[in-house]
Amino acid sequence: MKLAIVVPGGVDRTGEFRVIPVFLALIKRLALLHEVHVFVLRQETVADCWEFAGARIHNIGDGWTRVRAIAAIWDEHRSAPFDVVHAIFSGSCSEVAVAAATLMRVPSLVHIAGGELVALHEISYGGRLNWKGRLREAVVLRAAHAISAASAPIIESLNALGLQAKRIPLGVDLEIWPPLAPRRRNTGMARLVHVASLNAVKDQSTLLRALGILVDAKVEFQMDIVGVDTLQGRAYALAEQLGLERYVRFLGFKTQRALRPIMEEADLLVMSSLHEAGPLVLLEAAVAGVPTVGTAVGHIAEWSPSAALAVPVGDHVGLANAICRVLADEELRLRLAHAAQRRAIVIDADHTARAFEILYRQMLT
Repeated sequence: MKLAIVVPGGVDRTGEFRVIPVFLALIKRLALLHEVHVFVLRQETVADCWEFAGARIHNIGDGWTRVRAIAAIWDEHRSAPFDVVHAIFSGSCSEVAVAAATLMRVPSLVHIAGGELVALHEISYGGRLNWKGRLREAVVLRAAHAISAASAPIIESLNALGLQAKRIPLGVDLEIWPPLAPRRRNTGMARLVHVASLNAVKDQSTLLRALGILVDAKVEFQMDIVGVDTLQGRAYALAEQLGLERYVRFLGFKTQRALRPIMEEADLLVMSSLHEAGPLVLLEAAVAGVPTVGTAVGHIAEWSPSAALAVPVGDHVGLANAICRVLADEELRLRLAHAAQRRAIVIDADHTARAFEILYRQMLT
C-alpha cells in the first residue's frame, strides 16, 4: 500500500528532539512493508523534505499550512496514487487528511490522540471549546471512513457523539524500550517520577499539592519531574511555596535515552492530568516494571484498579492517599506493576502497526 500519514509534528530529523516516540515506532514498522509518506504540518517553519525511518517526510511549514498540505498530498498522489490517508490527531490534521482523501476518492482514517473531544473552559483547552470547533469535529469525523482512539474513555466519548471507533493503543517500541521485570523496592526513601510537559492540562498543581500532603505525613520520598516548562516557572514557585524544595527535582526535557535510567530507578509513576488519550508514559513505565497512580483519564482509568490506581481528576487528597497506599503495600505495588507490564507488552508498537494495517485493509474492501 501507499500510505499518507498526516501529523502535527513529532518527526524531527534528529530522531531525538521534538519527536513523539510512538509516531516514529509506527512509521518505522509501516515503512517496512509499505510506501509511507508523512505530511507533518509544522515540524519546521520552512517547507522541506527528508528521509526518516524508511519514510518520506514532507514538512509543510508556516503560511496557509492546511491548504498547502492538501496540495502536497494531491501532488504526490498524482505521481502514484495513495491507498489510504491517515490523520494522527484530529483538528487541523484530520481536516487535511479527510479533505485530501475526499478529493482523491480514497479512504481516510482519523486517530484521536489528544483533547479533540473535550472542552476544558477553565484552562481554554480542547477541540470543542466553541461552536466552530464542535462543528469542525462533527463534520470531519463523520466524513472520515474510520475513526480510532487509544483508550476506552475516548471510545466512550466518541460513542456519546454517535460515532463508532476502533480502540488502537499507540504502543511502546520494545526494541528501544526493552521490558524490565518489576523489582522489589528498597525500604526507606521512595522514588517517584512524573513525566509530562509542565502545562495546564497536565495539572502539576494537583500533583504538587498531593506531594505536600506526603511531606506533612512524614513520607520520605524523592520526586523527579521530567518535562519542558511552559508555565513560566509557576510550578517551581508553587513547589517552593509548599516547601517541596528538598523533595522535588525539576529535570526539564529528557530524550528517551536519558529518560530510561530515571524510569528504571523509580518505584512509582504519578500522573495528575485533567485529560489524556493515553498517556504513552504509563505504557513506558509499565514496560520498565514501574506501576502508575494517577487521575482517572485514558489508560489510567481503563486499567484501574487491577493494573493502575485511579483517583478523581483534580483530587490532590485522593492522589496523595493512593500514593501512600501503594508505597505502604509492597505486594500491591508489585501486583500492579506485573499486571501493567503484561498489558503494555501485549499492545506494543508491533501490535499498533498490525492493528492499523488491518483497519486500512478493511477500509479498502
